[in-house]
Amino acid sequence: MTTGKKLYKIKNEGKILGVCAGVAEYLGADVTLIRILWVLAVCALGTGIALYIIAALIMPDKSDIFNNPNNFQ
Repeated sequence: MTTGKKLYKIKNEGKILGVCAGVAEYLGADVTLIRILWVLAVCALGTGIALYIIAALIMPDKSDIFNNPNNFQ
């Protein structure tokens, strides 16, 4: 059993799919700052869109983690 932080997306707090909201909560940062950094990654590096799509597909939803009786918190 692990007691560490979990990375998940928060759909009801997100603008698109909740990935930035989940990352911001995981890092303890402001979600606006994470969104700005993600836009900069898209503009400067060109990898932000691909990373966002991959993260949205891989990251579980917060409600799936905390409402699942098989997960022991």
